[in-house]
Amino acid sequence: MKKQILIVGSGFAGMWAAVSAARLSEMHGNKSLAITVLAPVPELRVRPRFYEEKVSTLVAPLTGLFAELNIEFIAGQAERIDTAEKIVFYRTPEGTDAFVSWERLILATGSQTKRPQIAGLAEYALDIDQLESAQVFEQHLDSLALRPSTPERNTVVVCGGGFTGIELATELPARLRALFGSDTETKIIVVERGAVIGGRYSEALRETIEEACQALGVEWRLNSEIEAIDACGVTLKNGERIAASTVVWTAGVEANPLSQQIEGERDNQGRLIVTETLQVPAHPEVYATGDMAHAKTDEAGNTALMTCQHAIQLGKFAGHNAAASLLNIAPCPYRQVNYVTCLDLGAWGAVYTEGWEQAVKSVREEAKKIKIAITNELIYPPAADKNVAFAAADPLAKFV
Repeated sequence: MKKQILIVGSGFAGMWAAVSAARLSEMHGNKSLAITVLAPVPELRVRPRFYEEKVSTLVAPLTGLFAELNIEFIAGQAERIDTAEKIVFYRTPEGTDAFVSWERLILATGSQTKRPQIAGLAEYALDIDQLESAQVFEQHLDSLALRPSTPERNTVVVCGGGFTGIELATELPARLRALFGSDTETKIIVVERGAVIGGRYSEALRETIEEACQALGVEWRLNSEIEAIDACGVTLKNGERIAASTVVWTAGVEANPLSQQIEGERDNQGRLIVTETLQVPAHPEVYATGDMAHAKTDEAGNTALMTCQHAIQLGKFAGHNAAASLLNIAPCPYRQVNYVTCLDLGAWGAVYTEGWEQAVKSVREEAKKIKIAITNELIYPPAADKNVAFAAADPLAKFV
């Protein structure tokens, strides 16, 4: 009977974990492993692009790739993990309950936007966190063009000035012009609790973001927090009122709640703290990867960020190591020394940095070309060709 590696999640980490496990099994001519992916749909949703328009097109099917590599796919939503019996219980698309057993479990269910207890947030704030909610946001924007032009209709408040908030805010001026016409005066306002724009970035990167925002007319409310959200806008804790028909929540991210079902230490984002081989110390048969894992990237003390850049490599190492443990092969400690930042800044262009010190290497049109190459090509799944896919899944090959 084949030994089961179960990967929960088909995002960047989950997809690459499956391909990497299949690669190692094939390399060693071993037919004793069964590799299964459990996820709602057999597709990779290109979440880093959800701030763009036509969001329904930002998916990549995985059926052909999985068939080529003999990876089984189970459609379902994981609901409960039993580490004692090594079972995952899930709900099928038809709404029935089912379960699947495993010898090795790889948790790759990603992350979600934090939604704190703020009055009106659940009822009135939009988000671009998942494909479905990003589609709702896009439909909402399109519907605004049917309303009379008012300052409230023409204002968007972005709550949170992190990576997603910046990319969305700088993308919106062009999108609103296309919807309302170039003569309509619009406002994009970012509400940020920090004291400076891009507070966690290098000085050079912060200055570039600020320059782009000024050029695009994107306003910032620094040292500000949301007190309440309603159908007509937001109220800040300092008493300021911003009238807006559109409020988008992008502040904060946390690991999928499934992480709470695994015994282990977590960081303040709910990620499981893992060993260098990406195992959960209390349950070494369980591997956490992608946004579910708090993992050291190097010997300098850096840890993986909740980005596709790190999720892709984490997935490759998790799949490799899970398969290696069943094939009695030495694992590969996760390392990802190289780190880059490529931030889309809308019609202004983009900014590309290298290293954890975030040294700016290119801006504007040149950086935009790099951004497009990354998000439109590099992060997509490999072709449904065994040789191509396996070459790309090597955890020790250079990614960036």
